[in-house]
Amino acid sequence: MSQAQCKICGKDFYAKPNWLKRGWGKFCSRVCKSEGQKSGKLVRCFTCEKTVYKTQKELRVSKSKKYFCTKVCQTVWRNSIYVGENHSNWKGGKHVEYRSRLLGSDVEQYCRVCGTNDKRILCVHHLDKNRKNNALENLTWLCHNCHYLVHHYGAAISKKGRNMVPIA
Repeated sequence: MSQAQCKICGKDFYAKPNWLKRGWGKFCSRVCKSEGQKSGKLVRCFTCEKTVYKTQKELRVSKSKKYFCTKVCQTVWRNSIYVGENHSNWKGGKHVEYRSRLLGSDVEQYCRVCGTNDKRILCVHHLDKNRKNNALENLTWLCHNCHYLVHHYGAAISKKGRNMVPIA
């Protein structure tokens, strides 16, 4: 009978002699074997300070070299860093919600040039071409094709109850 000592927990266990010859018989159980195969290390979560295991690959590919226990902690950190001017969608501090503003009004959804009412292709157009002027009277619906024609070729727009208005 061959006795061996577990490399993880130190417990004595039986190992067959041919296992020991082959270099096996190092661990007393599957749990200890799994622990023995780990090559990473324990690190602290940058947000909540919990201790968490990370593999060598996770340690190597981290761009920020900050480690997190969950996606929630990572998102909390990211949302504290990438705000305001650091965010990729920063628009100079102005809240741009003109599409939802026009959707919430009673303005009928159809293209003011060609008359299509397919809501999938409609976009909001600023009549005075000033994107900062988000007054409801300055917004209208156009399909993408007509929106391009209005901006590049001066196509005419008609508002409900008005005559054709040339846009230059």
